[in-house]
Amino acid sequence: MWRATALTLFPGMFPGPLGESLAGRALKDGVWSLEAVDIRRFARDRHGTVDDAPFGGGAGMVLKPDVLSAAIEAVAAAPGMAEVPRILLSPRGAPFTQARGRQLAAGPGVVLVCGRFEGVDERAIEAHALEEISVGDFVLSGGEIPAMAVMDCCVRLLPGVMGAPDSASEESFEDGLLEYPHYTRPATWTGPDGIERRVPEILVSGHHGKVAEWRRRQREEITRRRRPDLWARRSPAKTNDET
Repeated sequence: MWRATALTLFPGMFPGPLGESLAGRALKDGVWSLEAVDIRRFARDRHGTVDDAPFGGGAGMVLKPDVLSAAIEAVAAAPGMAEVPRILLSPRGAPFTQARGRQLAAGPGVVLVCGRFEGVDERAIEAHALEEISVGDFVLSGGEIPAMAVMDCCVRLLPGVMGAPDSASEESFEDGLLEYPHYTRPATWTGPDGIERRVPEILVSGHHGKVAEWRRRQREEITRRRRPDLWARRSPAKTNDET
């Protein structure tokens, strides 16, 4: 069973949306497990203090290293958890990618530290060799929503979670390209703007080879136009072969 553990000050936020749809069904079926560990349980005083003012001054509060470290150590002490990757959700972290999600899904699970306040004491990050990842160039109130995003990405890649085995392999980012456009019935549709739109003829031609080629071309064009950064990272050999 793939194990996800969230270290958080708000355990009641979990499973949240992860209790629904594919992830929720897999959770109920025992394909994966989710534990939300309350960091406040490891506070050292009767007031449950988990944060303090930053040395050097500045706005906000900082999550205390002794409290967070105790929470991480408690999780790591559980059977089979010593080697599970430990990740801190942080705006300054490396961008989370589909490839990283696939790596995590292939392992035993993941421990996700959900930061709050102004940040986490750097010493705790260093002492536990936390991998810092970001889900985008923006700031949220805490790491819980990013943690859910990481879990969802991983869970849907676990064997048996997705209905069609080929679904994941054809999605955006799997080979450095965005996904092609999708169409379904009706074949002709008039939108609220009064314009009649038809499904591309190639998709109803029944010619699987030409459909595959159309989709490949669409993926290339969409990636070039919308994500030039992704296109630039494509290997020269691949780019030359596809143009």
